[in-house]
Amino acid sequence: MALTGRPVVAEPTEPPVASRAARAAAVLAVGPVLRLAALRHAVPPGAPDRAGCDACGAPIGLARPWPALGPAARCGRCHARVGPPPGAVELAAVAAAGVLLLAGPPAAVLAAAAWWLGWAIPLAFVDAAVHRLPDRLTWPAAAGTWLLLGVAALAGAGPGPWLRATGAGVALALFFATTTLLLGRRGFGLGDAKLALGVGALLGWYGWAVPVAGLLLALLLSGVVGVALLAARRVGWRSHLPFGPFLALATVTTLALLP
Repeated sequence: MALTGRPVVAEPTEPPVASRAARAAAVLAVGPVLRLAALRHAVPPGAPDRAGCDACGAPIGLARPWPALGPAARCGRCHARVGPPPGAVELAAVAAAGVLLLAGPPAAVLAAAAWWLGWAIPLAFVDAAVHRLPDRLTWPAAAGTWLLLGVAALAGAGPGPWLRATGAGVALALFFATTTLLLGRRGFGLGDAKLALGVGALLGWYGWAVPVAGLLLALLLSGVVGVALLAARRVGWRSHLPFGPFLALATVTTLALLP
């Protein structure tokens, strides 16, 4: 399947070492915010947001982020692990930022992709932990992505890419919602449909074939992981894998593979 790429532009000059270091520091600086979002929302449906360490009850927040919201992911009082695995959120943020910088989209599109990733990273960890994609993360992710792509359209890209992006976002979300309505728990969840609003828009900006390729890649990744877990006897035939992490990973990978 041929993907519609971006227009040919002059090769950017290599940024200075200081600039690259500043960007890396900025990415790591948002780590506590991403960790806090994942930690707060990784609770069963209907349960209150997590406000502290499960082991000792010590409060966790941005006022005192270390070490609980740092790469160590350990409670400062009892040293129990809190939230996603140590270093995982930071590694995901650095990898995603690296993909965006290498892809080199226009500034407004880069802002839209960065906004979406800022919500998608904690969403992926929440879904992996408790199999849910909370509205308080999915709706801002989609709304901000659409808005910033609209800014990109006004900045010179024109209405065509934005109309295609919104259409692709709605179409991809309807696909996920339809499987939920038809298949129930055997299909995707409505949280996946809401996450797809931003995914479809971000990939649809580059062409109709791009979100289709992203969806197929996500299905392939989930299938490969599912077979591996079955072979290792970690899951059964009736087990349900969270799809959000695969959709997020496939989106970033598809952006990286654009010509």
